[in-house]
Amino acid sequence: MSARHPIISITGSSGAGTTSVKRIFELIFRREDIKAAFIEGDAFHRYDRFAMKEKVAEEEKNGNPNFTHFHADANELGILQEVFKEYGETGNGRTRHYVHDDDEAKLFGSAPGTFTDWEPFPESELLFYEGLHGCAVTDDVNLPALADLRIGVTPVINLEWIQKIHRDRATRGYSTEAVMDVILRRMPDYTRFIVPQFSRTQINFQRVPIVDTSNPFIARWIPTPDESMLVIRFANPRGIDFAYLLSMIHDSFMSRANSIVVPGNKLDLAMQLILTPLIMQLVERKRRLG
Repeated sequence: MSARHPIISITGSSGAGTTSVKRIFELIFRREDIKAAFIEGDAFHRYDRFAMKEKVAEEEKNGNPNFTHFHADANELGILQEVFKEYGETGNGRTRHYVHDDDEAKLFGSAPGTFTDWEPFPESELLFYEGLHGCAVTDDVNLPALADLRIGVTPVINLEWIQKIHRDRATRGYSTEAVMDVILRRMPDYTRFIVPQFSRTQINFQRVPIVDTSNPFIARWIPTPDESMLVIRFANPRGIDFAYLLSMIHDSFMSRANSIVVPGNKLDLAMQLILTPLIMQLVERKRRLG
């Protein structure tokens, strides 16, 4: 962790809603005039799309039918740790972009499923990571030790699956059966590499639907914010003004001494109320130190 060059890490799996959370952070950064450098977790995959297919086939041939992007070995976590460390020490670093589709291919000038070249960060006041492994720990890597603010985004599992199914069908042209196959193949790596990270975060935002999601594979619609509640868990509730949050967020309540529950349509408000002071503490401390 670094007072001069703070790092914010957002962790959540594919379909969890981290992209929506990223937009809220971007709004806070614009409003508070904070210059942020951004890292996407996909940029640190070890294999491009073609190479990953070959690697999956190789693993399956060797008796592992469940090798996925969730696995530590499918990602350059060592390089990501080096980037976190370099940024914390100097405010410098590098990243690249994983090109997901034809629209991004036009934007970045690279084929879908490939990586752009590595480029240095622009001048910034903090580093913002959003992806699968922001709080990953392995024998050689300890990313949460280098992040100043660690946030988990983790809807209940059925809702996460519904969101992924609808996203992958709409934006990537996958069938429901193909997405189901991906979800099932990912489960061992999900439980081993993704789930433990949520015990290393400082705050978790978990959306819980209040409509029936018993069979996520036939759900015609994603539950709306109005059809959800948001459970916000603080690892260390000391210093959190719960009375203020309860007064500002209508229909919110405490479910435990470290958890507040708010209506799902208050996600934006809740995140801004909770996160803006934490972000400003990091930035103001940096600005004082110069």
